[in-house]
Order: sequence, then structure tokens, then C-alpha cells
Amino acid sequence: MIPQLALVPGEPAGIGPELCIRLAQQPRSDCRLLAFADPDTLQAAAAALDLPLQLLPESAIARAPGDLRLREVRNAVPSHFSQADPRNARAVIDALLGAGHACLEGTLDGVVTGPVHKAVINEGGIAYSGTTELLAGQAGVEVVMMLANDIIRVALATTHLPLRAVADAIRADSLRTVITTTHDALRRDFGLATPRIAVLGLNPHAGEDGHLGHEELEVIIPLLQQLRGEGMELIGPLPADTAFLPAKLRGFDAVLAMYHDQGLPVLKYSGFEQATNITLGLPYPRVAVDHGTALDLAGKGIADPSSLFAATALCAQLAAHRKLPR
Repeated sequence: MIPQLALVPGEPAGIGPELCIRLAQQPRSDCRLLAFADPDTLQAAAAALDLPLQLLPESAIARAPGDLRLREVRNAVPSHFSQADPRNARAVIDALLGAGHACLEGTLDGVVTGPVHKAVINEGGIAYSGTTELLAGQAGVEVVMMLANDIIRVALATTHLPLRAVADAIRADSLRTVITTTHDALRRDFGLATPRIAVLGLNPHAGEDGHLGHEELEVIIPLLQQLRGEGMELIGPLPADTAFLPAKLRGFDAVLAMYHDQGLPVLKYSGFEQATNITLGLPYPRVAVDHGTALDLAGKGIADPSSLFAATALCAQLAAHRKLPR
């Protein structure tokens, strides 16, 4: 069966709606898309791009360029390019939660999300730290953030923390959860029977036997030994400055970085335009673009849709793999 995917543009004043219009121009055989969005916002984006758009009921089938099935989530006030309005924050959150709910109840198979403006959501009176956290809270699960392109997959042991707080966050219990969640997702969603995960050290030179920090000796190495005893193939802890060499990457299915800026600069340098953000551990696949709302580009028709195209293709692939008989 063809996977049914929710498509959520994100911030209505940013480039998300335009990217969705470009996506709707592509014929698709790998999935069927259902947008959770404000119809006026989508129409305005189509007009700015001078591209066709035909919004269809949920039961319809997209057959021509510009056909897009829609579940309406109306903005509180009209949206204008580049002018994010906190009054529309509720609509953004409702679209995300509506898409997540549809997957949890089994009517949809995955979620593709555009960029969301965190500050504007919070200015709208809604406590919001990110879509990853929002959907994880809705599903009641612990999740792991992974970013990926055609060259590398990078999972994160910690995400948006000040660097000063990272060392205290590297604990055996939380790190075990991150590694097992990543391992299970690589098996379930990517079809890897025995995933090979490279685990980076926290400190330079992976601690250099305790001379440059003790987290490797006290936390990371003992945990990796335990998990290897449970059948996982884990490499490391590795020094981060050499782990990403191409010859080494060929031996890994994923890299686990201890903090955000340890792993993601390498991934983004290796292919930012095609990079995607995957939430591991949800009961359904969720894949997002790996860029922001780019308010300064909105309405100009020059935003690159590559990340959304890649996110949609990957989400369809992951959803189809989950539907395979076990």
C-alpha cells in the first residue's frame, strides 16, 4: 500500500508554504500527501511562485501538477510574507498536533514538517521548544534527533543545551536510552539487521585515557561495553576530529555525537541542501527539513526546496518499510 503522509508547512510567513507548493508540482508514486495548512496561505504562496495549485478534499487523488489534498487548519489572522504573527502560533501547533494525532490513530503513516519559528510560537503564549519535543510529548515517548543526508547519519546524545551543561547531561541512563533508540530505529526503519554505530567521545581525543576528561572512562566506555554484551555493534568512543574521515565513515551506519555542534557542522558541510531531520523513537516516521523559516526569502520564489523534497522521499521510504510484513 502507498504510504499516506501528513505535510505541515510550518510558519505561514516563512518559506515553508512555498516549498510545499513546489513539492505539489511533482508527480509522486511513493506516497500520497495530505497538507495540514491554511488554504489562503497556500494560495498566496502559489500566486507568488506563479505555479498552479488545486486544493482537493482528503478523499481525492492528486493527479496533476499542483494538486494537493488539504485538511484545513485556519490561521487566526491573514499571513503576510516575512511578517511572522504570534496570533497564528496556535494554528501552527494545531497543524503539527493534528498530523501527529492522525498518525497515532492510524489514518496516516508519517509526517513531513516544514520550518517553525520557535520565538514566534512562544510569543504567541505557547511554551514550545521544538517540533521534536512537541510530537514526543504527544506520543508519550522518548526520542532521539538524527540528521542525515546521502553521505552520513548523525544522531545526537544531547540537543539544544549550552555547552557548559553538556558534560553534566552525559549520564549512563540517558545515553543508554539514546543508543538503544537509535539502534532500534536503524533496524526497524532503515532495515539494518546489525547497525554499526560510531560513538564519539565527549572530550578532545576521546579523553586521552583520562588526561583530557573523565567522562569517557567513567560513563561512555563502561556503557558501551554493557551494550556490546547485549549484541550491539558499537565503535568507540572515537575522537571527533578524525571519526568523520571518509574512509572511516564507510564502516559506520550512523554516528552518535555527544552534542549538537560536535556532529552537525560536518553533516551540513557535506550536504546541507539535501539534509533532513529525523525523529527516532516515535510510533511513526517524522522527517523535517534541516533549515529555518528564512523570513527574508519568503515570497521571493528563490528558496531551495531540496531539503523538503529529500524529507518527503525519506519519510515515504521509512513509512513503506514499516508497512512491510515482519
